[in-house]
This record gives sequence, structure tokens and C-alpha cells, in this order.
Amino acid sequence: MASAMASIVALKGVYEELKSRMDKTAEDFRANLLSVRTGRASVHMLDNVKVDYYGTETAIAQVAQVTTPEANLIVVQPWEQSLVQAIEKAIRTSSQGFNPMHDGKIIRVPIPPMTEERRREGIKQLAGVLEDHKTSIRNIRRDGNETVKKAAKDKLISADDEKRANEEIQQLTDSQIKRVEDLFKAKEKEVMTL
Repeated sequence: MASAMASIVALKGVYEELKSRMDKTAEDFRANLLSVRTGRASVHMLDNVKVDYYGTETAIAQVAQVTTPEANLIVVQPWEQSLVQAIEKAIRTSSQGFNPMHDGKIIRVPIPPMTEERRREGIKQLAGVLEDHKTSIRNIRRDGNETVKKAAKDKLISADDEKRANEEIQQLTDSQIKRVEDLFKAKEKEVMTL
């Protein structure tokens, strides 16, 4: 009886670890969605743009204040005036297609309306990111199933426990994949809405 109880506790630990890893993957996908361009300005649009800060590639938000005073404008105010031109160049050369301007102190980034083609391209890129995250979730499932299989092989759990654990892992995987797909669908709707 004690060994059966220990196996259930061990399986719960495996399940909790898998859930934690899958949650991190889903959270990473959600963070990726924030930087995707929509028709409105968002401070997160510049999250993936890095600037050379004393030899280190650094996120703009770590070296400047980023705000959106208007629906179609991002304002970047560097904490060090010497970074103005470097930040402007980093934004200009990013794949976002922005055309920033500066007055020596702050950088204004007008957000042009997105064309239908640009919207579709953004969704296509996002679909690739979604697939990567779904694959990551499935790989986490595989790790969990292998752990359960090894426990069964080592006679730490019964065949019934193994079957039940695999079913629970599959349910967790399905719910996490649905979670990232729902996030994708909501962002797709937001991007495609004119």
C-alpha cells in the first residue's frame, strides 16, 4: 500500500512538472503575440528590436521609455541621449517596416495602416510561431510519457496507473494546445480587423 501511495505522489510530481513546462511554453507564445503588429500602436511592437548598448544587444524598453500617446504613434525616449541615433537605426532596420524620426531627444515612430498583404504575412509568420510552440508542448508530453513508461518498466507503478497517467498527460496536452490556438485565433481576428 505504501509503495502504491509513493507511486501516486511521484506521478503527481511528474504531472505538475509537465504542467509547469507547458504553462511556460504557452506564456512564451502569449508574449510573442504582444509584439505582433496590428493596426494600432502598442509599446510591445518594439519588444523584439534590440539596440547596441555598450556592446550588448539590449531591448529598447530597457534603455528607453516607450509610450503610445496616440493610436498610430509610438514615442521612444532614451534615458541616455547618446542612444537616440542607435535606437532610431535599430527600429528602421527591424523587419517591422517602420520609418522613425527623431529630434535629438525623442524618437517618434508613426504606425502606418497595415495593408491586407502585410496583415496576411503577419498571420502567416504567427502561424509558424504557433506550430513551433505546439511542437514544444508535444515534446513535453513525450518527456512525460517516457518518465511514466520508465516508472512502469521499473515496477514503480501498475499498468493501470501508467494508463491513467498517460491519459491525464494527453488531456493536459490537449488543453494547452487549445489554449495557444485560442490565443492565436484572437490575435488573428485582431490583426485582420480593419
